[in-house]
Amino acid sequence: MKKLSALIYDIAQKAKQASRLIAKANPEQKNAVLLSLADILLKNKENILAENALDIARAKEINLSLPKIDRLKLDEKLIGAMADACKFIASLPDPVGAMDKQWQRPNGLLVGKMRIPLGVIAMVYESRPNVTVDAAILCLKAGNAVILRGGSEAFRSNMILTKCIREALMQNNFTPDIVQSIENTERESIYELCRLSQFIDVMIPRGGEKMVQSIAAHATMPVLKHDKGVPHAFIDESADLQQAAEIIFNAKTQRPGVCNALEGMLIHSNIAEKFIPLLEEKLAPKEVEIFACEKSRQFFKTLAKPLLEEHKGREFGALQMVCQIVNSLDEALDYIHAYGSRHTEIICTNDYEHAQRFLREADAAMVAVNASSRFNDGSELGLGAEIGISTSKLHAYGPMGVEELTTAKFVVYGHGQVRK
Repeated sequence: MKKLSALIYDIAQKAKQASRLIAKANPEQKNAVLLSLADILLKNKENILAENALDIARAKEINLSLPKIDRLKLDEKLIGAMADACKFIASLPDPVGAMDKQWQRPNGLLVGKMRIPLGVIAMVYESRPNVTVDAAILCLKAGNAVILRGGSEAFRSNMILTKCIREALMQNNFTPDIVQSIENTERESIYELCRLSQFIDVMIPRGGEKMVQSIAAHATMPVLKHDKGVPHAFIDESADLQQAAEIIFNAKTQRPGVCNALEGMLIHSNIAEKFIPLLEEKLAPKEVEIFACEKSRQFFKTLAKPLLEEHKGREFGALQMVCQIVNSLDEALDYIHAYGSRHTEIICTNDYEHAQRFLREADAAMVAVNASSRFNDGSELGLGAEIGISTSKLHAYGPMGVEELTTAKFVVYGHGQVRK
């Protein structure tokens, strides 16, 4: 058996060679792979669910947290959604070769910017096995090769999904090396990837804060970070309070373990006394634990506990959240600047100027007015799927769909010009 370093080197080298093949594939060829994959996923539904059940059983044995088990679980609906995502991505315009813009210089040169693949992407992720399919189909559509390294908790699920993807490639006369999964779950396999900048163009880590920070520290190639999600909602004094309560209920309780679930709310002091009892009535059946500041705690009956500094800026991933009373929009923005994670921020307001200021000044990959934080998701925003939500500002900021997995190069058309 090959040593780990030699094994990872071989995978990365094959990916680099394969990237040239997928980069020059035409849209019809790439779409054929995606449509084949949709069929293969549905035909292999029972096998996928069986492997996923083994992962879940092991997760329970090792006492994985309930939110992580929730992210790990696949069902018929999710497999159907993965197949639908394949079809949707196939229906999107192909970005590769598209000209973003063109202009003519005084000397007659025609200058333009053409979209091209990134090359080889290494994707490191935890829990959610559907990321295996999302990452692969987005990379394929954008003309990239991809190396997938999922978490040990989803090992069996990831392996069978990768097998389906590689089968779709081979059915359409492509090398399966375009999509490879690392079958070694040792952390050292990630660090081996981080050293191979001669083959890997971009590293995308998606998972816990410590894992993302560790990869960013070790990587020798650019890193597009999918960092922790700590969304906040600011409830302005002009907000429709019933609507705001519905938004917070959805953002916190629909799926509390995901990165776009609400983790904190900032309530204007002028409406706190009226709004908090209304909100508590909504959240009480779900037994949401509220870490409330001293001013807000007096308005809660049962859900509130004292707010400590360690709670602020924390990704709970559970039915817990922070409540802080603020006296103005400026104070809310200051709090977000101090404790936000540049992921998602929302405002509930009927004041147009406040809404516009919040959109401009709240520093996050998605900012929304009178809408749930749960909409910060590639499929919900019309991208079909996402490879992650980038909290890095360079290259991409927010959900990364097909176009975000390309870059642009300058192309020049001349007719004999020389520089004087």
